[in-house]
Amino acid sequence: MNESSIVELLLVEDNPQDLELALRALRKANLANNIHIARDGEEAEEFIFCEGKHAKRKMTDGPKVILLDLKLPKIDGLELLKMIKKDPRTRSIPVIMLTSSKEQSDVIESYNLGVNSYIVKPVNFERFSEAVSALSLYWLLLNELPKPDA
Repeated sequence: MNESSIVELLLVEDNPQDLELALRALRKANLANNIHIARDGEEAEEFIFCEGKHAKRKMTDGPKVILLDLKLPKIDGLELLKMIKKDPRTRSIPVIMLTSSKEQSDVIESYNLGVNSYIVKPVNFERFSEAVSALSLYWLLLNELPKPDA
């Protein structure tokens, strides 16, 4: 992917096995184009807000949807979610928490911070693949977002 192309989906995942599983599921659903991968919260923050090595990227070329893991190194998923939903430039980007945490406190906090959906990762690939496919179909192809100003 070149720096100027529009990113449809930002996948924020630090676990290599979960990352590969998500990418396989997205490929199976024919939704693997225009994906940017961030392996920690800091890398995702820089990408989303066009900072650091992503400073040349335009905010208007940001992701249409963010699949966000909860437990991340450097900046955790809840902190990143808080940043995304607080900033008027990124607040309308749908964020889907895709995590292994079933903790009610994590679910409640995620929704309190503005997450659009909270999905607990199934361990079975077929179920995971179906969930990612349905999710992506809705958020990438059906959901309408306001046009960004920046």
